[in-house]
Amino acid sequence: MERERGPARPARRCPHPTRPRTRLLHRFYVRCAASDLPELHRLATTIEAWWPQIHAFLRTGITNAGSEGTNRVIKTIARDAYGFRKPESQRLCTRTATTRRHRGHLNPA
Repeated sequence: MERERGPARPARRCPHPTRPRTRLLHRFYVRCAASDLPELHRLATTIEAWWPQIHAFLRTGITNAGSEGTNRVIKTIARDAYGFRKPESQRLCTRTATTRRHRGHLNPA
């Protein structure tokens, strides 16, 4: 007998989606400020600058890693195809490098 499943839930849930964990975040900033390590000061500055994006990921679990990976492949292939004489050849090379068949997802035998 198969059990019915409820609606899909995100992998992680923030206990208070409308309010970030400000107490823990404040304690993190205080400890970084009290430290003598410049790396921790820079880490705290980076976390503070990127906090809205980090908090959005923690709430939703959605990331743009797929598009970032595709952009990296396109830039690498475009750099390798720089010596082509025709711009169309360079575009064709980058376009074929980002297709699923070329990356090995579809292996027709």
